[in-house]
Amino acid sequence: MTNAGHTTLEQQEHRATRVCVLRSGGDFGPQHVQWLAKQIPGLVCLADVPVEGVPTIALPDQWPGWWAKMHLFDPNLIEGDILFFDLDTVVVGNLEGFDTGFTTMLSDFFNPELPCSSLMYIASADKETVWNAWKKSPDKHMDRCRTRECWGDQGFLGSVLSPQRWQDVLPGRIASYKLDCLSGLPDKADVVCFHGEPRPWASGESWVPAFDGASHSEGQRYKPRRHKTLIERVKRLFR
Repeated sequence: MTNAGHTTLEQQEHRATRVCVLRSGGDFGPQHVQWLAKQIPGLVCLADVPVEGVPTIALPDQWPGWWAKMHLFDPNLIEGDILFFDLDTVVVGNLEGFDTGFTTMLSDFFNPELPCSSLMYIASADKETVWNAWKKSPDKHMDRCRTRECWGDQGFLGSVLSPQRWQDVLPGRIASYKLDCLSGLPDKADVVCFHGEPRPWASGESWVPAFDGASHSEGQRYKPRRHKTLIERVKRLFR
């Protein structure tokens, strides 16, 4: 395993490229990238479709769903370090201190022992190790990472990296909408991760930036739905 190391705020000396990923055909489209770009100046998107007004790099492969995030580790796509945001992220404060200089992932909000890839700082030094391990057999890795202990892209990343965790580096500054915002926006929060439903634009929260794009959820308040089983989620990913 690669040991990503640890950092302090005083060690930050450079600004990583701000990046998101769009694999079209699911819950997200170019309008969601544009919405996020209004919150994050200089945002670059890895995508399989054009995104007007946002610098876009074409995804070279057709890996489905969240597996498209693995392109973040391709050393030849984006030079240097990366600060990655899922498309259902809301920036409510500033990003000072987020350029850690070392690979950093979230601790899963519901299972803190597991890593979560909703927000990642990816150090350039770690890209090649992850990329080489992944490229040996992408299909095999996608087939293997379907259990609670090793789920999706973040499960694979946890098997090849030992990243520091945001909750340790910047305690209180990254909030879970489901766990931390039921009584309002936490005072210290700079970033809110929605990680599933409701999506930010369907939450009805006044602190969520206005969403102008057309989508299935535009103008609708979130209505709880039956939670999908693990089998249903896997089937949807590979449709």
